[in-house]
Amino acid sequence: MKLLRSAFLLLLMMTLITGGLYPLAATALGQWLFPDQANGSLIRQGDSVRGSRLIGQNFTAPGYFHGRPSATADAPYNPMASGGSNLAASNPALDNAVAARIGQLRAENPQADAAVPLELITASASGLDNNLTPQAAGWQVPRVAQARGLSADAVRQLIVEHTTRPLVSVTGQPVVNIVELNLALDALKDN
Repeated sequence: MKLLRSAFLLLLMMTLITGGLYPLAATALGQWLFPDQANGSLIRQGDSVRGSRLIGQNFTAPGYFHGRPSATADAPYNPMASGGSNLAASNPALDNAVAARIGQLRAENPQADAAVPLELITASASGLDNNLTPQAAGWQVPRVAQARGLSADAVRQLIVEHTTRPLVSVTGQPVVNIVELNLALDALKDN
């Protein structure tokens, strides 16, 4: 009986620590040390939330940079249904999807180079990618500049301004957050 009581008390104590105290402490520390990240890395304009720096959005209009394709269920960039298509490289459905994306991108970007960047035709594992390389964003410059009535150089300059580089070059590549870049384009229009 003494052993059973000790086991029950240990279970109760560990439940309180790991199920209550630890999550409360981790939440409090996160809110104190990293409040922006702990609250979703939200992009705010005035009093409204325009998105998150961590989740892409489905931009399809010609005057916006388009992000990486999303394979989430129901709707593109649905964070509640995060996941890739899970199609193997040998699956004909993947070949058909890639061919359709290439055709659509070439039709939407007739002035761009014929070689479409790989990240614009393949979906990511999460389906929520918000970043592109500066090269993939740059590939779309002629379309965006023409649709917005801006010079290509002005649009390229926005890409440069919104490119984030890793602290150490071997840990990653430079990326452009497409949501923030498109919001910057809208801010140009508003000014």
